Order: sequence, then C-alpha cells, then structure tokens
Amino acid sequence: MKKRFDIIIVGSGASGGAAAYSLADAGFRVAVLEKGRLIRREEFSKDEIAYCRRDIVTPSLFGEFHTIEQYERGEWTETPTYESGWSFWNGNIVGGSSNFMSGMFHRMHPDDFRLLSAYGTIDGANIVDWPIDYDELEPYYTLAEELAGISGRAQLHPHLGHRSSRDFPQPPTRENSVTALFDRSCRELGITPLITPRAILSQDRGERRSCYYSNYCGSYGCSSGAKGSSREAFLIPALATGNLSLLSNTHVKKILSNRTRVTGVIAVDTLTMKEFELEADIVIVAAQAHESVRLLLNSANRYHPDGLANSSGELGKNLIFSSGGAGQGVLHREDFDAKEFDAFMQRGLFVNRSILDWYIRSDWLGKKSKGGLVEFMFEHQNIIARAIKTAGSEEKLLWGEALGKKLKDRFFDTKTVRYEIFNDWLPTDACFITLDTGRRDRYGMNVGKMRLYQHPHDMKIAKETAKQCEQLLAEMGARDISSSISTLPPQNLIAGGCRFGDDPKRSCLDRNCRSHDLANLYVVDASFIPTGGSVPYTWTLYANALRVADSIIKNC
Repeated sequence: MKKRFDIIIVGSGASGGAAAYSLADAGFRVAVLEKGRLIRREEFSKDEIAYCRRDIVTPSLFGEFHTIEQYERGEWTETPTYESGWSFWNGNIVGGSSNFMSGMFHRMHPDDFRLLSAYGTIDGANIVDWPIDYDELEPYYTLAEELAGISGRAQLHPHLGHRSSRDFPQPPTRENSVTALFDRSCRELGITPLITPRAILSQDRGERRSCYYSNYCGSYGCSSGAKGSSREAFLIPALATGNLSLLSNTHVKKILSNRTRVTGVIAVDTLTMKEFELEADIVIVAAQAHESVRLLLNSANRYHPDGLANSSGELGKNLIFSSGGAGQGVLHREDFDAKEFDAFMQRGLFVNRSILDWYIRSDWLGKKSKGGLVEFMFEHQNIIARAIKTAGSEEKLLWGEALGKKLKDRFFDTKTVRYEIFNDWLPTDACFITLDTGRRDRYGMNVGKMRLYQHPHDMKIAKETAKQCEQLLAEMGARDISSSISTLPPQNLIAGGCRFGDDPKRSCLDRNCRSHDLANLYVVDASFIPTGGSVPYTWTLYANALRVADSIIKNC
C-alpha cells in the first residue's frame, strides 16, 4: 500500500518551509520532500573551499544541469551548464538557499503590485498587475517578520509601505563604525540612509542563539541558528508539532494526476536511485521557479499533454530574475585618522545600510518610473577569493615581494565598501524556460532550457542608480570606484514562469496560487510572481506561502 499524506510539499526552501509550518501547525499530515541532504545546525562551518569553491551543497553539473540559450553574434546559441560551469543550483539541502542568504529582508512597495496601473506599458515588456495588493499581503509580512525573527528599526520613508506592527521583533544587529561615515555622507547629499532589516537574530530566542558576527554570513550556513532560514524559522517548529514528515534525499520526478486533480508523486531516493510513489490530497510545488516549471512540464500526461497547470500555454513564459548590478569603492588607511580606520577594520560587524530614495523616480527617464533598492556592505571576507583577485590576471600576474606588498595593502590598509542594486527585470517573450528534450539528467528527466534576455529598460534604471552610488562612495572618501551593470542574471534570484492571475487564459495559477486546471495543485515558490519588484524575494516568498497556506486551511 502506498504511503499517503494530507499534503505533499515539493521543496523545503523559503516558500516550502513557510507553507509546511502553517499547515502542520493546523493539524494536517504534511510531507516535505527535499532533493538535498539534511545538514544539522552544528555541522555548518565557514570553510571557503567547501562552500564557495567545491559547492558541496549543490549537485554536480555532470549529473544535473541546465541548458542556457543566449543571443550572441546575431543568433541564439545554447550551452549546457556542465560546459560553461554556470550553475543555477542554489543550496540543495534541507532549508534550501535560505541557509546561505545574508538575510537582507525588504517588503515590496505597494506600487510593485500594480506596476502596469502605476507606470503604464513599456514596449516589449509583458507587464501586468498582481491579482492581490500590498494590503492583502501585509498581515503575512508581519507574521513572517515575527516567525523568522527579523532585526531592525522601523523608519518612516515615502517609499515604504505601511506596517501593522510598530517595530521589528528584535533590535538591529551590531554595526561597524563605517556607518557613521556612511550616514554623514548621505546627509551631505540629501539621501536618507535606512537601517537594513535582517532575518538574523540580534538576541537569543528560544533554541536559536543570536548572531556571533563570524565575518562570514552570505554563502555560509549559520551554526548558531541566528539566521531566519526556512529550516530554523519554519521546519524545526513544524517538526515539533509531530505532523511533519521530512524526507531528505528525495527527488520528485513527476506529479501524478487525472483530468481534474493531482493524486500524488513519483519520487526517487537520491542515494539508492530507487523510485517510489506517494499519495496526497494536495500537492504544493516549491522547488524554485525554474525547477518547478520543469517538474510541471515533465509531469505531462494524456489529460494534460502540455504539462500540468498549462491550459493557458503560459507555463515557463515570462521568466524573470533580479536586475541591477554591483559596484565598490576602496577606503585607504592613509586618507583617514588611524583610530577611525582601525575601527573600520573591526571584523564581523555589519554595514547594515540600505537606500530607497531611488526606488521611484520622476527625473531619470522623462516620466515617473520604477527605480531600485541599493544595499551597502563590505566586500565579502572570503580570503582565498580576495587573494586571487589581488594576484592579478594571467596576463599580469604578481609574484614574490610585489605580491606580498599588494596582499598586505589589501588585507590591512584598505577596506572595500560594496553596493548591490536591485531593480525590476521586466518580463518579456524572449526570457522563458522550456524542456530540452535532447538532454536528460541523472534521473532520466528532460533538463530545463532557459533562454535569457533582459529588457533594455532594466539596464537604463540600473545605470542611473549606479551613478548615484558612485557619487555617494566618492563623498565617503573612497577611491578606485567602479560599477558593473550586466545583462547576465543572478543565478540565485529567479522568479516567474508560472504566474498567478484572475484570468485562466493568461495565467497558470489563481490568486491563491492554485492551478486553474487542477483543484488540489498549488505552486508557492517565486514562479508565481508576475513582476518581481525591486527587492530580494525572500520576505515576499515567506509571506505569500503563509497566505496560501491560510487559504488552504480555511477551505479544507
């Protein structure tokens, strides 16, 4: 007899974990199926070779890969990622990529939910309004804020939506003294610096310990439980209810369905490669946008020959990422008082500053337009990566005494301040995911083929934002200021492909992220997003998954 659950959730990352918590807490028998392994809190380390150079938490590209299509020299060319080395896997372990985030959490602005209504059409972009608005999601932003344990300080700003909670659950994490220089420079330029909300505990909370300021946060798991990852914030509490079964090393190959309902899944044990079937009353897909689309396409059957949730033909279309770019400036010891600069060099403390002044603009492109968020931080502290960059290129490689002097300057006499820009990646017909029917992964599944294209409008916004950032770094006294605005997408911020909406002919899911075609199939990862806003997605994914789970609870 096949094992049966009330609800099967495919994926244990941000959205899967949040949905699992609410549903298990409500008494449903829930199974979370996660392809990756379970890494316990105490097993996480700050090993740069393991986590950043050998990718021990992502699959080998020789067994699991994607095909990427890019427009080069007047034609579309395709390259499998095992040839390019370009990986679109993001932390395939229990808790997903939320284990490795820096925890910078931002709500979307009310305008992000009505991009078409607020700003109008843009040629070549498939802009639509969301079927829900900020007010509908706001209570779940607040709930996610409490459950994850976000630290920060509520501040007034014209580009922030209203809050129903007075302040964040915890005070801000500790800050490096460079923030005083940053704030002073902002005031000189008429900019409002904001304290960055972080899903990182600044104080102990139950079994989770506060941040220990290791100097290594982004790209690394947290061994104190301070980071509000899916595992810490949702899966561990869900397991405590006794209603959650967590099946790690379990990859879902196919969702089974009849004409009107899904009935279960076919999964494979990734260690033994043995297949098995599980049944469920409800299936929730939360495998990350590109992988959820691939699973739905690979689940085609005689009732749904084009894939599940695809009667509209929209499945895989309007794939989006986070647009923007990055830049930096270098503070030199000789330009500052010795005591002040020594304080800049104190390790582990956060810069903790964001700028929203450029989120909505009326003076850049000749009319009111969406801008973006900017996060400021120090250069990542990965020592090996920094040393390699210091050594130069193959054409001009430093050796011996010259290299030693450059390394000393890099590690002791300079401090690099970086910024990251987040702005809309507009949905277009030319950016989508489908199946590569000529290539299969180690499970025998057709791999996903992603065509990548960025609308020129996105680049204009990013470049204008970068100009403002460079002026701010110059005001801070930085030298060697540079920016990099690229059409290449960040592999860790993927959305779209299974957008929700009220019209079944133009969307895959309804306003509660339930398939228009199958009454008990839901998709809650970032693939539901029709337009991505100008912030990282994680807080919105937490909030929306809690909202969708609430709708399931109310209707069952």
